[in-house]
Amino acid sequence: MVLPDFDPQTHLAELQAGCQALGIPLDTQQLAQFELYYRELVEWNEKFNLTAITDYTDVQTKHFLDSLVALPLVANELGESIPPTRPLHLLDVGTGAGFPGIPLKIAAPRLKVTLMDGTGKKIIFLREIVAKLGLTQVEVVQGRAEELGNDPGYRGQFDLVTARAVAALNTLVEYLLPLVRRGGYAVIYKGASAPQEFIEARKAIDLLGGEMERLAPVKVPFLDEQRYVLLIKKQKPTPERFPRGQGLPRKKPLG
Repeated sequence: MVLPDFDPQTHLAELQAGCQALGIPLDTQQLAQFELYYRELVEWNEKFNLTAITDYTDVQTKHFLDSLVALPLVANELGESIPPTRPLHLLDVGTGAGFPGIPLKIAAPRLKVTLMDGTGKKIIFLREIVAKLGLTQVEVVQGRAEELGNDPGYRGQFDLVTARAVAALNTLVEYLLPLVRRGGYAVIYKGASAPQEFIEARKAIDLLGGEMERLAPVKVPFLDEQRYVLLIKKQKPTPERFPRGQGLPRKKPLG
């Protein structure tokens, strides 16, 4: 990957300062990957409407740093360095334009990442950007969590299953926990409603084999909005009847 006009002294100032505040090291190659990711996102967005956020500074804070804010929490929970050195297998559910999966992969190259989304146009973009960024050990899958959660090739196979701005928590846990291996974690990004959503989802989390380990308020550098990261540990197998199909996790959430 060559970006002859990329100057780490003048580009991505918010991302660099934010990662320094979060304790996440980035080298010049990783910064160049983030710069290329931004450029491709904006270009493809004109055709595919991938995101409403395209301003250079806003993408750094509201997409890149907002995605990376969970990394220190996850590393600490696992007793790992930042970035983790173990080749953990991460599935990003409803990844959209690649958030948080691709920023996490760039910052933590040893992660093995599966990006899942149900929209064909986003899958086309994801496959293209993964290739252009030179990312290895990344799989792009078109599908729905309800389907993958009942597929033996995906059910209970992942150390980390992430989701950002996908659904209410009592719905989301039914999508995620069947995919998490025992001892692994669902890593959920939420806004100010997280504490109340947790109260409403406690029974569902227990029923699906999970246990809340952390409901952590986090500070995304340069962003004033309240953010939380939830770490739900998979303690026991999810009953075979979950996840339910036919849209039931949304229509009739557990609880």
